Amino acid sequence: MSDFPEVGIDAARLRPKFDLDLPVPADAAIQRIREGLDTPELRETTMSAGRHAEFHVDAAEKKVWSPRLTVQVEDAPGGSSLRGRFAPRADVWTGFMFVYFLVVFLILFGATLGYVQQVSDETPWGYWAIPAGLAVIAAIHGLSYLGQRLAEDQMRELRGQLDAILDSQFGDA
Repeated sequence: MSDFPEVGIDAARLRPKFDLDLPVPADAAIQRIREGLDTPELRETTMSAGRHAEFHVDAAEKKVWSPRLTVQVEDAPGGSSLRGRFAPRADVWTGFMFVYFLVVFLILFGATLGYVQQVSDETPWGYWAIPAGLAVIAAIHGLSYLGQRLAEDQMRELRGQLDAILDSQFGDA
């Protein structure tokens, strides 16, 4: 299919990523990628600015767990390096991070409260926030991995769009 190696989806990450080496400098590489994006079927689901490009799932197929693929091209010895990262939509990621930091704050608050209660010779029930918060964080991570499993086909579709562009624009290089 491609001269570029198949890069699998790393299920151990909240936002899976991959790196590819390209045979031309970064500015030329992103220009070629932009040329590949300029097709009727990709105009509605992609965007590019600077040395970045984003691939989105078609609006009719979007779900809460639908990913986006962000690629960034950087200069590297002998050409350039393309760094791709799958992530949830910005609103989903913001909500995820908000809940995550809120739970961490509550864990720290509970630990502090438990310590103050313990030093004051009271029952240190505040410490219960620590295992409860860790359980919530584990659940958040579990939901993230479930979302990745549900979005696996869409992730492969987005990666396939990128691979098709790379094949068409760099196949002869």
